[in-house]
Amino acid sequence: EKLDAGSDGTGIGLTLVHGVEVATVRDPWAEDSRPKADAMVTDRPGLLLGIVTGDCAPVLFADAEAGVIGAAHAGWRGAVAGVLEATIAAMEAHGAARGRIAAAIGPCIAQPSYEVGPDLRDAVLAHDAAHARFFAPGRREDRWQFDLPGYCLARLRAAGAGAAAALHQDTLQADERYFSFRRAT
Repeated sequence: EKLDAGSDGTGIGLTLVHGVEVATVRDPWAEDSRPKADAMVTDRPGLLLGIVTGDCAPVLFADAEAGVIGAAHAGWRGAVAGVLEATIAAMEAHGAARGRIAAAIGPCIAQPSYEVGPDLRDAVLAHDAAHARFFAPGRREDRWQFDLPGYCLARLRAAGAGAAAALHQDTLQADERYFSFRRAT
């Protein structure tokens, strides 16, 4: 899971680790020196950030007034661990204001397509029992349908993002438009 490098061999991609590490981007880096992180931020004009996902939630952040942007890969592990909050905090360290940050959740796996087992459900509920609202009964015993974009929206709002919205495009179902790791495997 790496963002493709530019034609000159440099890029602003990450080696994703499903964690909470946030890289600060000052300049593009070489292919062989990509940080192991799931989010990145910059305050440098002219740099574009992007995140590659296979069903996880790509989340883009911006504080237009401060000129600070961010991009995060929010799979369930990273979302539970706090990658969205860590991205907001990293943006604040570069002059952003939490209440001015707008966040957009791109295409990711949607609740009807995302059947999960007790390990995921237990991890989410251990963080906050009120998050049971993001689980619907599964099609099989001991399975649930998890609302990843809804969960990410709730985490962004609880973190104080000024605005947060989701595209609500299901990567698993929209096979003509998006790659899906679950569909591919």
